[in-house]
Amino acid sequence: MHVIVIGLNYKTASVEIRERFAFKEETKVEATQMLLKAKSIQECVIVGTCNRTEVYAVVDQLHVGRHYVKSFLAEWFQTDKSEFVDYLYIKENNDAVRHLFRVACGLDSMVLGETQILGQVKDSFIQSQILKSTGTVFNMLFKQAITLAKQAHSKTDIGKKAVSVSYAAIELCKKIFGHFYNKKVVMIGAGKVGELTAKHLYENGVTTMIVVNRTYERARSLADKFSGKALHVEQLSSALIQSDIVISSATVEDYFITKQEMEVITQKRNQRPLFIIDIAVPRSIDPTINDINNVFLYDIDDLEGIVESNLQGRAREAEKIEYMIKQELAHFNSWLNTLGVFPVIAALREKSLAIQEEAYRHIENKLPDLTERELKIIRKYSKTIVNQMLHYPLVRMKEMVANGNQDHVLDLFIKIFAVEEEMEKQSRMRQRITESEITDVRYPEPDGRKIAVHF
Repeated sequence: MHVIVIGLNYKTASVEIRERFAFKEETKVEATQMLLKAKSIQECVIVGTCNRTEVYAVVDQLHVGRHYVKSFLAEWFQTDKSEFVDYLYIKENNDAVRHLFRVACGLDSMVLGETQILGQVKDSFIQSQILKSTGTVFNMLFKQAITLAKQAHSKTDIGKKAVSVSYAAIELCKKIFGHFYNKKVVMIGAGKVGELTAKHLYENGVTTMIVVNRTYERARSLADKFSGKALHVEQLSSALIQSDIVISSATVEDYFITKQEMEVITQKRNQRPLFIIDIAVPRSIDPTINDINNVFLYDIDDLEGIVESNLQGRAREAEKIEYMIKQELAHFNSWLNTLGVFPVIAALREKSLAIQEEAYRHIENKLPDLTERELKIIRKYSKTIVNQMLHYPLVRMKEMVANGNQDHVLDLFIKIFAVEEEMEKQSRMRQRITESEITDVRYPEPDGRKIAVHF
């Protein structure tokens, strides 16, 4: 059993590439179900954000798992592998687990320490749980990652300053204009990113904010929160004629604003400059608009330089979180290493109790005059003898497994105590357990720690 992650992000692929390989929310369920059917894939979670597309999987063989995940991506996005393999990163086992921890904590984000990614990881995990594409390993791993990320943001100052892609967009506007006094801002999109952007604009002194969205009710709801004005999509052109700044976070299949439409609008603006920031992925505004005089278009990749200037304070806090990640990785590996111990323990207990029960029945047959109280005492203390005899062998087995070479240790104990038959019974039983029952299995923590996540 191995854990792998295969993906691309803002470090390995441009926005043009990322938008080609972005999973749509409305089809992610189908994609997850398709991936789970692939050979070698035992568990899977798809994480998609504006800056990354990642497939996490538990596989039985590394090389086979890598092959079938890449084949899935090629089939799902209807493209040849040669068109995207150079942009992929592949991480395995410890590196994959560490990567998930860093992603959830915001250490792998364009904006160091941003918190939005935690919600996206959590949502992806919950969706996969509902689809039953997670099992024992990912149920533990993703809950641990989410808990770690929450602790990282509560115990360090990495999230104290409001820094995100949307905040970087505001910083860019401030560098261009110096202030927002008397500036008219048009917000396109009323989703989570749009709301965060509107919040930053409002906190930075924007008094004239216009919100445009395909669903007018959502535009009005967002505008009301920040003393803005909502417009129907049909009124966008007239709003652009009067505006100074446009920030778009809308998720659309076609461009919200085309070059042809903008050329008509600029003719009515009397050569006044218009600054447009497109933070949507896929992009919502035609990139060729940048060729028009007095129109200045920035996309999400252009924000990277601004983001870098806000990272110095967070870098020190990130070092603290890296240490927390190192500890959590050790805890996960300790749990993972002892995972194979529990079936052996169960088999050993089953055989020992069967021997005890058989001896008890012989005593009943040999001494038929024993009272119920005497039989109860005999049963109790014979079980005590069994438990005491098993205690130290089981402790030693856990210690030896934790120190490495798990397969050899477990095989040795199985042969010494001759529990092959009991292990075979367990194997047959597990094959009959339904998938829903498997996802509910809760193994005890090896060090007594409790992983609790409240959704």
